[in-house]
Amino acid sequence: MKRSSSNPVKSKLVLATRRPTSSKPVARKTSQRSSSKVPVKTASPSLRKRAAAPVKPTAPDPSRSKQSQLISLLGAASGASMAQLTSLTGWQPHTVRGTISGSLRKRLGLNVQCLVEEGVRVYRIMEASAP
Repeated sequence: MKRSSSNPVKSKLVLATRRPTSSKPVARKTSQRSSSKVPVKTASPSLRKRAAAPVKPTAPDPSRSKQSQLISLLGAASGASMAQLTSLTGWQPHTVRGTISGSLRKRLGLNVQCLVEEGVRVYRIMEASAP
């Protein structure tokens, strides 16, 4: 296409050209694995026995869960500070407070109180008072 300097709009147009198609079919490359004649290794019989053995699902020990550890620490007479609770669980303080509020107070119905002792907030589970 000739570029004409008289019409700037036409000079910016680019025509898409098609590549000439060949009459020969294009051979596709196959993966190296399928073309190789190397035999596939199989697992030894001892490994096959271990893999075939059914795996029994093990339920987590409820006394070892982080929630149960929180309950046991909060159930002590001295209670626990936020620093003790976060170091026990490895959680951040907002996660510990959310667990206390959501799981312990609302779901389990425990009476968890927060008291300030010597400038430190102490959380503890109080016994339910009789009406």
